[in-house]
Amino acid sequence: MTHSSKPQFTSIMALAAIAGFSATLATAQERVAPIELITTTESYDPIRYEAAFMIAERWRELGFEVSVAPTEFSTALERFYDQQDFDATILGWSGRVDRLDPQFFLSTLDSRQAGLSGNNPGGYDNPDYDDLLDEQSREFDVDRRQQLVRDMQELYKSDMPLVVLFHRDEVVAYNHTAFDGFEPMAGEGLYSEWGPMEAVPQGGRQTLRIGGPQEPDNLNPLDSTSVWGWKWMRLYYDRLVRLSADVEPLPWAASEVNAIDDTTVEVVLRDGMTFHDGEPLTADDVAFTFNYYLDQEYSYFASYTSVLDNAEVLDESTVRFNLNEPSASFASITLSQLPILPKHHWEDIEDAATLAPEDIPMVGSGPFQFERFDRGEFMAISKFEDHFYADEIAVDGVEFIIYADMEGVYTGLQTGEIDMTAWRMEPGQIGLAEDQDHLTVVSVPDFGYFHMTYNMRREPFDDRAVRRALAMASDRERMVDVLLEGRGEVGSSVIAPVNTFWNEPFVERLDFDMDAARAELENAGYSWDDDGYLVR
Repeated sequence: MTHSSKPQFTSIMALAAIAGFSATLATAQERVAPIELITTTESYDPIRYEAAFMIAERWRELGFEVSVAPTEFSTALERFYDQQDFDATILGWSGRVDRLDPQFFLSTLDSRQAGLSGNNPGGYDNPDYDDLLDEQSREFDVDRRQQLVRDMQELYKSDMPLVVLFHRDEVVAYNHTAFDGFEPMAGEGLYSEWGPMEAVPQGGRQTLRIGGPQEPDNLNPLDSTSVWGWKWMRLYYDRLVRLSADVEPLPWAASEVNAIDDTTVEVVLRDGMTFHDGEPLTADDVAFTFNYYLDQEYSYFASYTSVLDNAEVLDESTVRFNLNEPSASFASITLSQLPILPKHHWEDIEDAATLAPEDIPMVGSGPFQFERFDRGEFMAISKFEDHFYADEIAVDGVEFIIYADMEGVYTGLQTGEIDMTAWRMEPGQIGLAEDQDHLTVVSVPDFGYFHMTYNMRREPFDDRAVRRALAMASDRERMVDVLLEGRGEVGSSVIAPVNTFWNEPFVERLDFDMDAARAELENAGYSWDDDGYLVR
């Protein structure tokens, strides 16, 4: 009995081994999950639209199953930030002047901002990176901080949580027979917060008309996450500090900003300021604003407010900011970004993010005051005559006309319906604009960037080798040469090359190389089935 049972036991074990081997083989031959690549629609941005198809073509050559999903801009933002419902998405960060300091762009890879609506939707999580982010933020020695910032770029780049596709030159135009006096800003072109305050009318009309292809995602200062929202709101909200084109912090609503010690900053307010409803702006409003932002579930400014413990009123015109750690950028960046809110309008609003559009208090204290927003069509603000800077402003207001695409914007510029463009012209429009006698074309480099971000919570992007291979299979140089007609630069880091002091010039580039991409996958244990698809 024992003798007869032994072969039976052996055969069962053999069958189990064979079954196990077959299961292992089946697992090894499993195709890699298909990829949906979200991009903007062709009418909104033909560059990003075409870039997605260029990328998809090469990824398919590499053995991936890829579909491109052109998506309306606000819907793409919602899926990316609010829902994190994406595989890979092509979007961009604008090069606003406050972002010349490296804090913001570096913080977009901070694991603590990986929650819903945070600035790290891809979910990159590297404790060493987070530690360096905190360390550079506390470092006041500028040379030491520079080295930490460059170390961070080397560290994240090898993990490849996103691909910086390119930095696109900001090429815009204005009608100099209607308005002049603009000083273009790197990364912002003409549509900066200073533009309407610099514009000088050249004819009878004093209302500056700006045209762009996108409206704000919303006008809620505690819910907006798009540049289109903030470029508009910052004209009618004041900040304690404004940044010049050279990123020099200029006292604005503040008359003085004094660092008492490494973790204490005191601000003295300018005399006589009022909100647009006539109520005085006091230290109580400023302290309320910063504490309110800390209490709300709003991640957009998280990298700027994370060092703040609280704000307290010392007297009617003095606010003390108590930091939980030293911050090299608090006075120049944090104080220049948070809009001052009127306490009497906001203090009874418990959850600001849930406000209906008609319930948002449109009351600021800025040089312009809110007049009108017709969704999808038109926005208007007027000069606030009681503002301390009003005498320096030559226009009586600003109107923003919303077009379906850049073709409409350019037509509006040609016909005189608008005076300047708020967004980059398409390459084919630039030469035409240069030939128009009434137009001035302006080109400035951008320190913002267009990026392709992977959702690292999903397969196959949870594998570092896949992310690196896909980066090497993305022909960014062709995008710059063909799509941008050379008006831009291939991306290498979240800190742009034009931002020379902070950029790490020797960071790993992972240039376009299909053979290297295949080798990266093979070394990680991937292979290809008989149909050419990548398998595990």
